[in-house]
Order: sequence, then C-alpha cells, then structure tokens
Amino acid sequence: MNFKWLFICIPLGIGLDLLKVNPLLVFIASSLAIIPLAQLIGDATEEMSHCLGSAKGGLLNSTMGTVPDLIIGFFALQNGLIEMVKASITGAIIGNLLFGLGLSILAGGIKNKAKLHYDRSVTHIYSSLLLLTTFGLIIPAVFEHSVESDTEISLTISIILLLIYISSVIFTLTNIDINDKKSLIKPDNNQSTDAFKAKPLIELVGAGIGLAIMSEIMTDSIGPTADRLGLSPIFAGVFLLAPIGMVSELINTVRFSRENKFDISLALTLGSSTQIGLLVAPLLVFMGLGIGQDMNLLFSKFEVIAIILSVAAVNHILHLGSVSWVSGPKLIGIYFMLGIAFFNIP
Repeated sequence: MNFKWLFICIPLGIGLDLLKVNPLLVFIASSLAIIPLAQLIGDATEEMSHCLGSAKGGLLNSTMGTVPDLIIGFFALQNGLIEMVKASITGAIIGNLLFGLGLSILAGGIKNKAKLHYDRSVTHIYSSLLLLTTFGLIIPAVFEHSVESDTEISLTISIILLLIYISSVIFTLTNIDINDKKSLIKPDNNQSTDAFKAKPLIELVGAGIGLAIMSEIMTDSIGPTADRLGLSPIFAGVFLLAPIGMVSELINTVRFSRENKFDISLALTLGSSTQIGLLVAPLLVFMGLGIGQDMNLLFSKFEVIAIILSVAAVNHILHLGSVSWVSGPKLIGIYFMLGIAFFNIP
C-alpha cells in the first residue's frame, strides 16, 4: 500500500501550525504527514539492505524501523510529556505484538487459505529477548524507591538492556549470516554488497529531516489534543502516539504475510517489540538525562500487566511452528480489550 499521496499533509501541517489553528487539526495533519515519511524510511532501508547481505540487511531493517519512535519520543520529551512517552513505549510493544502480529496472521491466513509456517528457532530467540525486555520494565515498577533511586535504577537497567541488545546484534552478525537459510531477507545478487546506492541514502536523510520537523509539530499539539478529547496521558501515549511510529512496520508485516513470507513478518513484529524495549527505551532515558527531563523506566502497574499479558499471549500462540488465521482476531481482541481498560484508567 502506497501512502505517498499523504506527503501533501507536510505543507498542510506546517501551515496549520504557523496559523495557530485548532491543535486537533494540527495533530491530525502532522500525524498523517509522518506516515509517508516513516514508509519512505522503510523503503529506503529495505533497498539499502540488499547491498549488505541477508542477516545484516534484516538487522538494518528492524533497527531503522525504530527511528520514528526515537524521533517522536525525543520531541515529546522536550515538551515534558514524560508519562506519555513511557506510555508510547508500552503502546509500541503491545501494538506490535497484538495488533500488528494479529493483523498479519489474519491477512496472511485468509489470503493464502492455509496455516502460516515459521522457523521455531527464530521465534525462540525473540521470545527470550522479549522476556528480558519484560524483566527490564518490571523491576523498576514492582519495588518502591525514592525519586533518586528510581533514576539510578533506570539508568543502570538501561545500560544492561543496551548491553543485551548489543550482544544480540553481535550474535546476529556472527551466526545467522553464516547460514543464509536462516536469514530473513534474501540478498539481491545483481547489486553490489560493497557500497550503498546513493538514492536510498539521500531518501533516508531527507525522510529523517522531514520526520524531525513533523514530529516536533505533532508533539507540540498532542497535549492540547488529548486535553480537548478528555484522554489521559497514558491512553494518549499508548493509542495515539505509539501507533504513529509503527505505521510503516504494520504495512510491511501485513504485506509480507500476504506474500506467504510469514517468517519475515514475524521477525518484523517481534523484532520491533524487542528493539523498543532493548534499544528505544534505554536511549530515551539517556536523551531525557541529556535535555534535563526526568525520564525513567518506572511504568505504571497497568502498563506492566499489559506488557506481560501481551508477551504471554504471543508465546502461547507461537509454540507449534504454524498458526491459523483464527489466532489473528484473538490477538487483536486482546489489544482492544486492553484499550478499553486504558481508556477507563482515572
């Protein structure tokens, strides 16, 4: 699905922001403008990945998929929306695990009229990383600490999470690339693996600049928009801020699943969730420290429960090596049930 026509929302969003119109209109226009920019980053990264080989290309794809989340999170932190940023981390994790994976299972199962098969060894790796991610987010929340120790614990756990992420990257580069059968993206033999193409690199830089501009406008307007709609910061973070950053991944995971490439689809959804926890969350903690915002990993009890339930639901469904389309609506249903609960949090 091509969203290039939404590029018109970039000048529209900038114009509405300069005119200081209704924040809701600014938020809608800037949010829609982020969608094609995120898709452009995904397309450019995918094209560049063919020059790197299979495993390195897959790693680049999943890593660059977190760029929108990082940029949006940074500008939200600059606006002091700490609780909303933390909620967006929760929203990105449960959104990918429940809604993204559920939609890809449903779309792929119906399109191919058969069970979707996948490599259980790959899901085992991601399940282990998801478990470690969950531990990193649970530990600060389940113990009562002073404000000072909350910050210290968050910084220490952030370092540990980043070290786990780095070790998983090293494992990917030193093990998976040895055997192309385990690789998630097949290299294009007609392209050189020694250098990137100039065109996707330029697109990547341009999309990143555009994303930064529109993210700043969007995060400036999301606070007043949430107030006007009567939404809590947690609900706004989970179901407004987080979905904007995961649009590109959602489009790609459904596309791969419909093309009967469920292994790639699964890697995108599970990989994105693990990278949100192991990479994005720690980096946002350090970014907050750098700009004087007290960003930490002290999530609310309900956010922690939502992440635990999501990980448990996915692990329950992905244990046989194949999955039928009926599992898709189950995951999507859990996502919307959590949405109702988040909406009614005081």
